[in-house]
Amino acid sequence: MNPSKVKREQVKSLLDLPNVGPATAGDLKLLGISKPEQLAGQDAFAMHERLCALTKVKHDPCVIDVFLSLVHFANGGEPKPWWDFTELRKRTLAD
Repeated sequence: MNPSKVKREQVKSLLDLPNVGPATAGDLKLLGISKPEQLAGQDAFAMHERLCALTKVKHDPCVIDVFLSLVHFANGGEPKPWWDFTELRKRTLAD
């Protein structure tokens, strides 16, 4: 869902989360995440690694940005577009 349309009190399913469409919801389910609240405290980088291992596909690093946005939101942050997290991903992976 477009982050500008997300209202925290209306988030009930994965598809209600910012930056989540059917494909990302499917990826989250592969990771064992079926409810938005299960994203709190997750490690977006570890989630990406697990997704790549489970699917045997090297997923685009932008998937990490989406996961970062979801964890940020689940931990109480405001809904933001996934690309707001690109710089954080790049800095973290450069270390």
